[in-house]
Amino acid sequence: MNKQLIKFCSSVMLLASVSVATLVQAQGTIEEVLENARATTAAQAALTEQRAAEFNAMSDADKQRATQQVAANRAAIQTQVDAKNQQYADNDLQLSQLNTQLRDKVGGLDMTQVFGLVRQYSTDYAGTFQQSLINAQFANEEDNRIEFLQEVGASERILTAAQLERFWFEMQREMTASGQVARYNGTVVEPNGTPITTDVVRIGPFLAIANGEYLSYIPELSRLNLLPRQPEPLLGDAAALQSATSGYVPAIFDTTRGVLMAMYVERPTLWERIEEGEVIVYVILIVGALGVLAFIYQLLYLIVARMGVSAQLRTLQSPKSNNALGRVLLAFKGDVTTLNENAEVAELRISESVMREVPKLERFQPFLRLVVAAGPLLGLVGTVMGMIVTFQSITESGSSDPKLMANGIGQAMIATLLGLGIAVPMLFANALLNSLSRSIVQILDEQSAGMLADNLEKRKHG
Repeated sequence: MNKQLIKFCSSVMLLASVSVATLVQAQGTIEEVLENARATTAAQAALTEQRAAEFNAMSDADKQRATQQVAANRAAIQTQVDAKNQQYADNDLQLSQLNTQLRDKVGGLDMTQVFGLVRQYSTDYAGTFQQSLINAQFANEEDNRIEFLQEVGASERILTAAQLERFWFEMQREMTASGQVARYNGTVVEPNGTPITTDVVRIGPFLAIANGEYLSYIPELSRLNLLPRQPEPLLGDAAALQSATSGYVPAIFDTTRGVLMAMYVERPTLWERIEEGEVIVYVILIVGALGVLAFIYQLLYLIVARMGVSAQLRTLQSPKSNNALGRVLLAFKGDVTTLNENAEVAELRISESVMREVPKLERFQPFLRLVVAAGPLLGLVGTVMGMIVTFQSITESGSSDPKLMANGIGQAMIATLLGLGIAVPMLFANALLNSLSRSIVQILDEQSAGMLADNLEKRKHG
């Protein structure tokens, strides 16, 4: 009968252990866990009823013997428990006494203040190292230094020699790494969130690059992140540093540990700034483009005209119609009879031929003067529109947050800049065209007047 009772108790313990293991190892959904719990409870209830029926089927003498056996086993186990509790109490008292002795010895060696400072600095440096770019290189170590420093900072026990030595080692390693340009194989998170393992070059705690592109540090993940937007003018330096194996190479050095680089890459491009200006900016650009095209066309025409006039000056006796001076001379030669009859009429006809060339020489100059005058005015219109957007943002948000006003202010400034940007160059362009055209007209006037004077003098002496 005792064997049956022991078998009964062992079966209950085995079933309980199996049910607990089943619950711990279950990795399914909540519904599966609940279903397993119901099945286990039902099985335990059925087994309990079975064992109770077997016990009730025993005779009174067997029941009494089984009960006495269980009571004896319980008393034996309780004796063992009491002995273990007494041993635990004695050990705890001894440990307390030893800790008191240890603290007394530490106080006698004046180490209390040292341990306090180590705990304080461990807490401070845990946060500092977590934010440091260098931590990305050492984050994958088995014994993580951030966890170690946090453990030391929160410890209430006397620090061991190994902990003090590790604390010194981490301080020294951080200082040494701060002055190094290191190359190591690390994890980099791409803009789409995919981590890749690649060759990383780190400049102290200030900057890191991989594959010729700049990286930023993510303290929460202790990893490096590839900047979504790269500073195009600086990529050449990054590629040179990535490929260098020795010697000195130019490189970017961000003393703010990535803050300035993050701000730099957020700068809008020229096209993004133009898009901020909206419609008025496109109007300014169209006007400026028309002015540039007109300037280039007329400049080329005046250069060709000046070259033709210069060539004609060398052969005044044989005028040609492919240049302005030649056409004026041809008009003068065809009017010899009129010249003999009335010099004033000849002079007027020569002036007419000169004036016929002037519109071609001064072509587009009025339009360029209009562009010069309209550029700042269009920029002013864009400025007003930008300020309206700014005040609207202030009204809608109820605050003067610079980030909320940045869009309107950017729109105002880019419009003003473009307006002045087309006015000032067009001012110089118009002055250049005016100078070239005046010089050609001056040559025409001089040559026509000189030829008229020569003919009148010949007539007088003839």
